Amino acid sequence: MTRLLLLCLATLGGAAAVSAGEANRPNILMAFADDWGRYASAYAKLDGPGGIHDVVNTPHFDRIAAEGVLFRSAFVSAPSCTPCRSALLSGQHFWRTGRGAILRGAVWDGSQPSFALLLGEAGYHIGETHKVWSPGVPGDAPFGAGKYAYENAGRRFNQFSQYVTQMAKQGQPIETAKQTMYDEVRNNFDAFLADRKPDQPFCYWFGPTNVHRQWVQGSGKALWGIDPDSLKGKLPPFLPDVPEVREDLADYLGEIQAFDAALGVLRQRLEEIGELDNTLIVVSGDHGAPGFPHGKCNLYDFGSSVSLAVRWGGAPGGRVVDDLVSLTDLAPTFLELAGVATPEAMTGSSLVPLLQSDKSGQIDPSRTAVYIGRERHVENARADFMPYPQRAIRTQEHLYIINFKPDRWPLGDPYRLDGDNPPTAEELKNETRCTLPDEDAGPTKAWLVSARNDPMWKAHFEWVYGKRPREELFDLKADPHQTKNVVNDPAYASIRSSLEKQLLDELQRTGDPRLVDDGRFFESPPMSGPVNEPTPGKKKGQRS
Repeated sequence: MTRLLLLCLATLGGAAAVSAGEANRPNILMAFADDWGRYASAYAKLDGPGGIHDVVNTPHFDRIAAEGVLFRSAFVSAPSCTPCRSALLSGQHFWRTGRGAILRGAVWDGSQPSFALLLGEAGYHIGETHKVWSPGVPGDAPFGAGKYAYENAGRRFNQFSQYVTQMAKQGQPIETAKQTMYDEVRNNFDAFLADRKPDQPFCYWFGPTNVHRQWVQGSGKALWGIDPDSLKGKLPPFLPDVPEVREDLADYLGEIQAFDAALGVLRQRLEEIGELDNTLIVVSGDHGAPGFPHGKCNLYDFGSSVSLAVRWGGAPGGRVVDDLVSLTDLAPTFLELAGVATPEAMTGSSLVPLLQSDKSGQIDPSRTAVYIGRERHVENARADFMPYPQRAIRTQEHLYIINFKPDRWPLGDPYRLDGDNPPTAEELKNETRCTLPDEDAGPTKAWLVSARNDPMWKAHFEWVYGKRPREELFDLKADPHQTKNVVNDPAYASIRSSLEKQLLDELQRTGDPRLVDDGRFFESPPMSGPVNEPTPGKKKGQRS
């Protein structure tokens, strides 16, 4: 579908909405944390004791969930920031977003719909603070080339632990230093609100990057009182339960709590201006934990499942929804509530029926699967600049993954690990590209890579970083952490066959270029790959 047609649809939809009256269109607040997976204290009540949820404390997210809807099973389209955000903004599978489907070398060429720009065309006051679409600098095309940024009060919140620690060293009480960060959040939001016309509906995206590495080591305990030893015995099996990893995870949870505190500031401000119940508040993140095995850049739940809570005055609250949902469903949700026509290109399905229901549990019987994938993350993760192509289907009972190029290293080449110049501990903590570049640098990666030849940890290192078979299948009830691949077990043969067909049918139906000419579109290095091919691999009769 051409951009001209999209704009026409937006204009027509906007005109219809305006004629119905501005007051009928809710405001939208999107609070979206970089690298925040499915870790919030609200989930401790759902999952039961004994896990990481026991340690993290997110009262403001929990309040949004209690007053609205908590989604038990929400997933990203791709566990990498740019592809995930391209999918979210355009409301479609990441593989349909052209060069927006990769991280390094990404291009947003204007051929894709963007819910934010469509809302702006329809009369919404739109704006954002911090990261929307990578690289998150001027040229932020899906939100209007940086035109709508509100950051005059500062960007320090993105380095929360660094600035608070620095101020504390200078003699400020920690809570006073934190309040400086919260005031920055409030002032940026106020600047956005000040530019709003009377009674004009608004859409505001708050996207801090503090949960993205790096953090101050030890900040989880120093700033938030999270004792790393409280995590002992609670880590999933793919994370070594050792002091270094527990401290690293405690620091990660501290950054989540900082984001949660900022969420409280925004909610309070909406209440103060009388807009709380007329605002759709959506809180989530773009994928799982960075710099940890099975996290970011992996299709396992630790990398691809995310927190999701939605509060809206038009939705019965206090409910937990079990339906499998994708963040691609948010764009059509926003457009429907705003009275804007949904572009045909969007493959996501509006969540409005789930929000308006008064039920908990499984509401829509058709929402039984989500689709996840990945192509390129770091551009030089492999010496030949090739991606690591994966696609997966996630149901309530199973996760089935196809690794299209199993001869490649899933987290990038193990640079320097067998030579005379192995990376130092400091490099492993701070330089992502020194080895296994598709996993962020940090203390966990440093510890595990350093222990790779220890007989106690050698098999673990090879498990989380080694090459993977072409197919993986996990029985989620028997194996919730996805540690045992049962794809070759005869007892699962019919399940494997059924899931493979369902996955490939969806890829075919939606024109995934990975299935065309052995994935030529994605196999081209980003420096020389096609730029102006808005719907690569499209076949005659397919939706664009």
